[in-house]
Amino acid sequence: MREGSSETLSDAVCVVAGGGNGLGEAAAHELAAHGARVVVNDLGAAVDGTGSDPAVAERVAREIREGGGEATAHHGDVSDFAYAAELIADTVAEHGRVDFVCNFAGILRDGISYKLSAEDWRAVVETNLTGQFAPLRAAAKHWREASEDAEGDDGGGFERQRSYLAVSAGAARGGLGQANYAAAKAGVLGMVRSVSTELARSNVRVNALVPNGYTRMTETVPEEHRPYTREEMPPERVAPLVAYAASEAAEDVTGCTLYAGGDRVGVFSDPATEVVGVNPDGWSLESLTEHFREDVAADVDLSRTESYL
Repeated sequence: MREGSSETLSDAVCVVAGGGNGLGEAAAHELAAHGARVVVNDLGAAVDGTGSDPAVAERVAREIREGGGEATAHHGDVSDFAYAAELIADTVAEHGRVDFVCNFAGILRDGISYKLSAEDWRAVVETNLTGQFAPLRAAAKHWREASEDAEGDDGGGFERQRSYLAVSAGAARGGLGQANYAAAKAGVLGMVRSVSTELARSNVRVNALVPNGYTRMTETVPEEHRPYTREEMPPERVAPLVAYAASEAAEDVTGCTLYAGGDRVGVFSDPATEVVGVNPDGWSLESLTEHFREDVAADVDLSRTESYL
């Protein structure tokens, strides 16, 4: 194990989807460094989702083993419901349980909305949103059944909470040329809020992570327009918050959108009503025309496009 590692996650079984590169790779190494048994999943695809290479996940698993950790590779597409179920089932079969799943799988196919092809829309939404839900559904089914089995006569349930960390992105707020990616990543946040409530009684935490680090996706941006260099925002700086979300120190932290990047970590607020206007007689086009801009939303910026660029 590397210097500064610990046994905080000793024997915890952690699945890292999209663990073959960038943020996922850094997370896999971090979890292993703290004693976790890591299952590294990756399809081994290019940034645009094309291609497949089992050597990508195996390389990371091998590096973890060579560093003294415990890891295995599992090659496949987590947006495929059958494969996602297989990933969880194989992990349970090999290790007896699953304690934590984090999911960094994602692709990019940018394009201005009126030029974006149907194929590129579907591919990005399928990978970035369905690819988050399919393994979550499989893990949730396993955890729900295992929790009921663990309750027994004393109603104790799991001896430690289980945890799922779905990865979103800053693009969930909107991104120029990324309608498909933004829609999928915003969908992840709604999914997490929903499923975290459903699984609370099973002693399972479900959170979202908005990471900020230099990855292959960053390299798709022309160099002169990249927001930062790898040295300024290394993906390894995100990994400690992933390990925290996996650990017992994060007990009862659930339904949150977490942030990690550089030297910062934080929690994003959930959507909330900013202003409200009440008309006892109900609103009409005429009354809205008269009052909406100047009274109801008088202190609100109603032209917000620049903030999404």
